[in-house]
Amino acid sequence: MTQRPVVIAANWKMNKLRAEAMEYVSDLATWIDDHLESPNVQVIVAPTFTSLEQTVEQQPPFGVFAQNMHQADTGAFTGEVSPAMLRDIGVSGVILGHSERRQYFNETDEALAEKVQAALAFQLRPMLCVGESLAQRKAGDARRIVEKSLRTALDGLDAEDVASLLYVAYEPVWAIGTGETATPEQAQEMHAHIRSVLGDLFGLAIAAQVPILYGGSVKADNALELLAASDIDGALVGGAALEVASFLGTIQAAAEAAKAPVIS
Repeated sequence: MTQRPVVIAANWKMNKLRAEAMEYVSDLATWIDDHLESPNVQVIVAPTFTSLEQTVEQQPPFGVFAQNMHQADTGAFTGEVSPAMLRDIGVSGVILGHSERRQYFNETDEALAEKVQAALAFQLRPMLCVGESLAQRKAGDARRIVEKSLRTALDGLDAEDVASLLYVAYEPVWAIGTGETATPEQAQEMHAHIRSVLGDLFGLAIAAQVPILYGGSVKADNALELLAASDIDGALVGGAALEVASFLGTIQAAAEAAKAPVIS
């Protein structure tokens, strides 16, 4: 089996002013430098746009991602940020297609296909989010919805880019910010389906290299059980990542998972 990293990503969403952000970055960086010994654990933080450049300037021991971007390099798109701008300030990747972007800003799979292509063109690592609503799951439509999102957003990509740069995050919409969590069995089933779709698109060897994260009310007390599954390679954490202390619990679970055998 390909050894994939365990990836723990903090999505701040629309939280933290700059002073608070810099305190968080400093505290997290210190802890990682002092305590995180596993080379197979990757930590990512996605700050607000107003704190991105300052965070990069600290040269922290974790990846710095944006929470969104426009697909165009330049242009008359008031209020938007381009991949060129993100690359210019040293950002290493970008979250794309988060369920809140889809719900509140009407982002489509077709638009996300353009965004993924644009991110890769600037060597930004895209973290593509996919997932289903509660109604879609109850209707037995979850797998089809997720597969459609993947096939549309990833159509025509270079397989080597996929292997070296892509992350996928599965976020069941019904479990985001609700306190509800997919069971490890439900999450593993969908993650295995996602890897199967990636295999169909790019080949099994490429699919085996793509980290697939789970995002849906992940916190320290459920992270280890989720991460024990064979196709769950990390977590995209929202509310439980807003305080360093609670986020550290999830990172510690990742370090444990990196040492433990996986469960199929």
